[in-house]
Amino acid sequence: MKNILTVTAMSLLLVLTISCKNDSDKEEKKIAVKSPAEENYNISILLDLSDRISLQKNPNPTMEYYQRDLGYIKSISEAFTQHLKSKRIRQMDDKMQLFFNPEPLDPAINSIAKNLRIAIDKNNASKDLLNSINSNYATKTSKIYDSAIKDNKYVGSDIWNFFDSKVKDQCIENSYRNILIVLTDGYMFYEGTVIKEGNRTTYITPELIRKNKLNTQDWDKKMHEQDFGFIKANEDLSNLEILVIGINPNHNNAYEEKVIKAYWTKSFTEMKISRFEIKNADLPSNMETMIKDFILKK
Repeated sequence: MKNILTVTAMSLLLVLTISCKNDSDKEEKKIAVKSPAEENYNISILLDLSDRISLQKNPNPTMEYYQRDLGYIKSISEAFTQHLKSKRIRQMDDKMQLFFNPEPLDPAINSIAKNLRIAIDKNNASKDLLNSINSNYATKTSKIYDSAIKDNKYVGSDIWNFFDSKVKDQCIENSYRNILIVLTDGYMFYEGTVIKEGNRTTYITPELIRKNKLNTQDWDKKMHEQDFGFIKANEDLSNLEILVIGINPNHNNAYEEKVIKAYWTKSFTEMKISRFEIKNADLPSNMETMIKDFILKK
């Protein structure tokens, strides 16, 4: 009887030990998994300052496209500050910056963009600094668009080249959650980067879509069978999340929007983008929740 009790006691002790160990392992795993508030954000905004924002070429009586961009940027900066305010000061190590490609000819625009490169950490974080981010971004980005529209010399937007030669150096850092937000109408063209390899190109325009007869209901079949799309700009961008906002297709072609989104989706998939969304141009009030949810991972 004594031996039976001893064995039973040892068995119970073993069960309790294993149970405690499992509970301990679970707690360690919980601690190891960072919440969104604990992550370090590295947010980049790429502006397409091509003639898509021209008041003469692309007027919009409801809300001009540059004003929509400013509304999107407002939501981005608000999400960034919301993230910062959810962290303790000692946890802060977050960044937000703004890019163009190519750089505008106006040196004043480039100077403003440099002032919009924000790095917040425990050494410089303060309530005043955090409260100034939204107004600072709103004021200075407005000046960028005003200057570009007044200058009226739209050189195009070399987005393909940005992904080919700049995105890794400028938008991706280790130990950060890297987010790139591209404000564009979905078309790409820059005279200095016109490359064609088979049916792959570095650009997409309404003329290209018409020329390749991708404006009919069998566009999807043709695109896959004949391998239309962007030339692959990068091999592995798996440490990057991308949100594209502002797709604005030519409405003379019922399939234009689908073709544009298919080009971008194919490109992002081939570059192994970890997470991406592609959204049409819409009023900022309709896009605010989506933008903040994407950034804050809700």
